[in-house]
Amino acid sequence: MQKIRLGRSDLHVTPICLGTMTFGEQVDEPTAHAILARSLERGVDFIDTAEMYSVPTRQETYGATETIIGNWFAANPGARRKLTLASKVAGPLRNTPWVREGVGMTGADIVASCDASLKRLQTDVIDLYQIHWPERHVPAFGNIYYDPAKEVSQTPIREQLEALAGLVKAGKIRAIGLSNETPYGVHEFVRLAEEHGLPRVATVQNVYNLASRGAENGLDETMHRLGVSLLAYSPLAYGLLTGKYDQSGITGPDAPQEARITRYESVRKLRWGRPDALKAARRYNQLARDNGLTPVKLALAFCYTKWQVASTIIGVRTVEQLDEDIDAWGTTLSPELLAQIDAIRWEIRDPAA
Repeated sequence: MQKIRLGRSDLHVTPICLGTMTFGEQVDEPTAHAILARSLERGVDFIDTAEMYSVPTRQETYGATETIIGNWFAANPGARRKLTLASKVAGPLRNTPWVREGVGMTGADIVASCDASLKRLQTDVIDLYQIHWPERHVPAFGNIYYDPAKEVSQTPIREQLEALAGLVKAGKIRAIGLSNETPYGVHEFVRLAEEHGLPRVATVQNVYNLASRGAENGLDETMHRLGVSLLAYSPLAYGLLTGKYDQSGITGPDAPQEARITRYESVRKLRWGRPDALKAARRYNQLARDNGLTPVKLALAFCYTKWQVASTIIGVRTVEQLDEDIDAWGTTLSPELLAQIDAIRWEIRDPAA
């Protein structure tokens, strides 16, 4: 895999990134360490985590993922310098008072969260530090409408950038990114950075998969013109695009009990549990089979080959799943197959947006 540059930063990474939000919840520490080792062995040099992981987030597991990664770094001297490490500061309160008190996300909150992440990760620097979701009210995590009546923002974007600039100056982070962001947010972060000489956003980490292509509705142009890279998360739509739910559905005795949507009621209440999301996934999965591909290969090849995507974040529970996801690299989709994909999207438009 040829490395790609993240935005206009000095970071160059593989086009596949290992996501880690299952570590500490569905994945125990020994298995997580085996996945980290295998990922590096397979040439993936980019890993992503967050202070609020594992997910579904609980007070008992807050910070567990970063701790597991930090323990792996400590047990494997030299591994850290081979990797580009990304983490995230949680946005304002989302029924998670154990993350921080208050409803906003001040500059002091950003600094405190970064310091705590560095300690858990047992490292001196985080290469890419991202704001997990905007401090502003925005439609995200399955919401599609902006409602100005819900705006409760307390921290200006410039204050957030100044806090991040302080962390860059202190050598604690190298580059900054956003997540679950909108075109307006990307424009404003870049505008203020250029106007005031503050760090420029390198990346945006947003959902992107066959059942959720909202990034193509304007965000892609914004990022292209401003030189900001897309990190695509949930390329398999929480497992919907693997085919594992095609016969059983997401609940019931025949559903895969270890799988994410079946296991967690909180996940089923989100976009991944929508009937239309499963309906669309079944269509895409059958399209894959009709064209001699596995559903996983179709879904990942779609992300791996789209011009909008810089790096695709894969999340796994086992080493075998990791190998399957990496093995999908190099799969190409014909123009005819891409046209069939677009035809399904026209019928069932982004049900997991």
